[in-house]
Amino acid sequence: MTSKLNNITLIGMPASGKSTVGVLLAKRLGYSFVDVDIVIQEQEGRLLKEIIEKEGQDGFLAVENRINAGLNVRHSVIAPGGSVIYGKEAMEHLKEISTVVYLKLSYESVEERLGNLVDRGVVLKDGMTLKDLYEERVPYYEKYADITIDENGLDAGKTVDRLRVIMEERFGLTT
Repeated sequence: MTSKLNNITLIGMPASGKSTVGVLLAKRLGYSFVDVDIVIQEQEGRLLKEIIEKEGQDGFLAVENRINAGLNVRHSVIAPGGSVIYGKEAMEHLKEISTVVYLKLSYESVEERLGNLVDRGVVLKDGMTLKDLYEERVPYYEKYADITIDENGLDAGKTVDRLRVIMEERFGLTT
């Protein structure tokens, strides 16, 4: 079995900076960066929004769960989509192979950062607002997180600095 220290998974709302922080953190640690949305698009041969349009939200979540549950990476920073937390098998696998970090952002900051939800491949049930989605997802993020980083007032660089300090303190990483 792979040591949890070999990988770091970043979870959080869309626009919380999983990809931006992930790339910076991977560079600082000398790790690979895995954007799972891109892995899904490569394996499925279509864009996230096309999967959602053709398969529906449940179909997309099933694809996302399957691909995340099958990730086989080492020394990587993993950035799954924000809806990964709905996939039980995916989250069990990610918890097993990585340290899970929740990039916590206030609702106001998420709303401010987000552009077009459809283009971003955000899974919203009919009639659901962004606020509803935020309130639904936060308990899941908190449940699965090994570490929580409050990003409010931090830019990506400061978030990475804070995360590195925590990883060093908790796990003796000295990269």
